[in-house]
Parts: sequence; structure tokens; C-alpha cells
Amino acid sequence: MAKGTHDYHQDARNADVLININGTNVPRAEAMVSVFDSGFMLGDGVWEGLRVHQGRIVFLDRHMDRLYEGAKAIDMDIGIAPEEMERRLYDTLDANGDMEEGVHIRLMVTRGIRSTPYQDPRVIISPATVVIVPEYKEPLPATVEQGIRLFTVHVRRGDPAVQDPKLNSHSKLNCITACIQATKAGADEALMLDPHGFVATCNSTHFFIVRKGEVWTSSGDYCLGGITRATVIELCREAGIPVFEKNFSLTDVYGADEAFVTGTFAGLVPVTDVDGRSLTAARGPMVERLQELYKAKLATDVAGRARP
Repeated sequence: MAKGTHDYHQDARNADVLININGTNVPRAEAMVSVFDSGFMLGDGVWEGLRVHQGRIVFLDRHMDRLYEGAKAIDMDIGIAPEEMERRLYDTLDANGDMEEGVHIRLMVTRGIRSTPYQDPRVIISPATVVIVPEYKEPLPATVEQGIRLFTVHVRRGDPAVQDPKLNSHSKLNCITACIQATKAGADEALMLDPHGFVATCNSTHFFIVRKGEVWTSSGDYCLGGITRATVIELCREAGIPVFEKNFSLTDVYGADEAFVTGTFAGLVPVTDVDGRSLTAARGPMVERLQELYKAKLATDVAGRARP
């Protein structure tokens, strides 16, 4: 079955990784949380996906800012400072030995254990639950080079007054239903519109198009503040590539010269097909250029990044 940008080769080493639960490293097979945990019970929490490159966690400061801002927005006390969280992340990598490259980390924080199955946060009886899952996991070269296909789904990105898309919360059911519809249609990922019918984002990545030398992405009003998305916008500006955050429709998409998606796991991935409309056979020149600029940015970031 298609997995889109998150497709990867299975790595046997992952069966033996240690997972950090509230500061304690435990074998993967023994890593568990309570059935009364807020994340399991209600999707009440925030998370980050992180990449390790040359022994450093890429753009970690930006990820920590987003994590702690999200926790503050939902009035959740993570319980440890960002500096301690960084130490815990690296302690987890060190406990697993050679996690220097080709590693993806899922950092998850939930509100903690509830005394009873109920949504009111006042029934919380424990500190926040902090789980760190490191895995040997790299995007497939074929995906990065040959791209993915998208299908526009009926599931919309929500109004901030309903569930703010800016929150990287554990509650991802709308993205899951979007992914299901796209998969059933034979595509790799879902393209999602905003409440007004303009292009917003994908179910697990951010979406860009290229038109006449310009790079367009959505206004950002109805999508997560993506770290890779923001980095690509910065790269375009630094390289003198016209880049715009704006409203645009599927008509603009179907007539685009190129398209691509961004995300922490795979970086930049070309989009070859949207709703059966062929855009490019594989990655186009703009996507290839931006991929190279992004690789250089990763190298610069980790070269200047100390670790605890």
C-alpha cells in the first residue's frame, strides 16, 4: 500500500531500540502507557517529528518553540524545561548506540493520566507523559527523486474556531480520514482545501506549486506552521526565487509547471500528479534546485549546533 512521503525500508535494528518514557529508557516491546493516559484516551497532547543528521537534531530550536507554544496554547504543563527536554532526547539517542544518521524521532507529550475516562483536564492525576521514540528510518530515494501522486479529498482543513490547524495535536482524525480517501482513490497522499475552497495543505505534508519561475504555497491560515515549509520559504528568498504565501485554487494547481511537498521526514518531495492531471514525469528543475539548497541548509544547521 502506498505510504507517500513516509514510505521507508524496514530496518531490523528498530526491533531492539530503547524508547524513553518519562525519562526512563525501556525496550520497544515493553514501551507502554496507561489506558487512562490523555493521549490514548482523548488525543490530548502535542508532538514533534525530528530528524537526526550528523549526530545532531536538525532545527531543534524551532521544533522546541513549536512544541512548547502548542502546550501553552492548550494550557498543558510539560513539566520540564526545553533544555531538559533536549538532554532527554540526546540521552535517548546515546542509549541506543550509533544513532548518528538516518534516524527519525517522534516526541510526544500528553496531558498525563486521568482518574476516569472524561475530557475535563481537572481529572488529571499525574504529570505530563513524555515519550521519545527513535527509529532508524530514512525516506526512499525513489520517492525523493520520482515523486508522489495527490488526490483532492472532501475533508477540509478546519476553521480555527473548531480545531485550530496551527496546533500539532495528537487529534489527527481529520487528516487520517483524508489519507484514507486519497489511498482509496489510488493516490499516495491527500491534498486538502480550506473552508473557502482554496488549497491549504496535505494530510501529512505542506504543499507548494511552481508557476513561471515563482514558488507558491498557501496563505498558511489553515495549516500547521511547518518547520520545513518555513525553511523552504527562507531558502527561496535567500536565493532570489520569487515565493508567495497566497490563496490559490485547484485550477492553478492543474496548470502548474511543478509541484512538491515538504516535511521533516523526507524534506522536499516532488508531486508528479494531482487528481489524475500529470504535472511532471519526475522532479523538475526547481524542485531539484530547492532540494540541493535544503541539503546545504541542513549541513549549515548541524555544523553550528552544539549538543548537551
